[in-house]
Amino acid sequence: MAKKDIDWGNIGFGYMKTDKRFVSNYKDGKWDEGILTGEDTVTISECACVLQYAQTIFEGLKAYTTADGRVVCFRPDLNAERMMDSAKRLEMPTFPKERFVEAVKEVVKANIDYVPPYGSDATLYLRPYMFGSNAVIGVKPADEYQFRLFATPVGPYFKGGVKPITIRVCDFDRAAPHGTGHIKAGLNYAMSLHAIVDAHNQGFEENMYLDAATRTKVEETGGANFLFVTKDNKVVTPKSDSILPSITRRSLMTVAKDYLGLEVEEREVSFDEISDFVECGLCGTAAVISPVGCVNDHGREIVFANGSTEMGPVISKLRETLTGIQMGTIDAPEGWIVEIK
Repeated sequence: MAKKDIDWGNIGFGYMKTDKRFVSNYKDGKWDEGILTGEDTVTISECACVLQYAQTIFEGLKAYTTADGRVVCFRPDLNAERMMDSAKRLEMPTFPKERFVEAVKEVVKANIDYVPPYGSDATLYLRPYMFGSNAVIGVKPADEYQFRLFATPVGPYFKGGVKPITIRVCDFDRAAPHGTGHIKAGLNYAMSLHAIVDAHNQGFEENMYLDAATRTKVEETGGANFLFVTKDNKVVTPKSDSILPSITRRSLMTVAKDYLGLEVEEREVSFDEISDFVECGLCGTAAVISPVGCVNDHGREIVFANGSTEMGPVISKLRETLTGIQMGTIDAPEGWIVEIK
């Protein structure tokens, strides 16, 4: 089979329907075997729990074409584990880890002609998600659920190259202490929509959220974790029970320590100390790691010395090394790369 006739170098980061997706239903206490289907629409009750009480969770990962022509996925087992944690927090049944990884493989294989070629800067984005599907009018968890996984080819998150962005300190809270900030629930993203639209309207690319309890510690943005670099090249990432544990961030910390020989530290980061850092990056599946050049604190600009006009040297090396691992030009740690055969 031949690759689809797509202008791979010019596709954006958006949805494009592909041939097959995986669907499995949970009923009477168990998951069915699941199927690959060409049907891309979902039919549910008007009173479905997901529509009434936002009982939904999701994940995001990618398939790549490597330099030697293989098609691979990056650490899907960690996406499976994080989705299980999300399900437990929202009183949903967990979708088994082995079945999750197998569904990823099946969907990529079924849409192999949509996997962009190596060197195009495009990838096949995979979106697993689960929702309460039966009618629920009283406030309680659903009894029936649907797990779905679709694929869509996407271009780079930032067109025209990765350049330092300006973000603002946000007056809204992203997640409450002991809330749901540590899981990938749809409701977390719904509550961030007003804040990000407002930020864009004010001329900023993203929000820096502080902890809701004291508003003195850095947490994350609406969809990415922070990495900071000190003057002596130590890589620091904020630690909090309400931060989503980014798979990309965890991978970058391993890269920093084991590949680049840098000291790494996960700890609480006071907002007052960010002016002491020389580089800052936002990391996540979509953009890998993107440089932050400036943080605007209600008109006061905090500029990162080594990354204000172009990506700083440490952030650049982290990005180069991790993408090299993903694309097969640098040897990966055991278990990080799953080949689609």
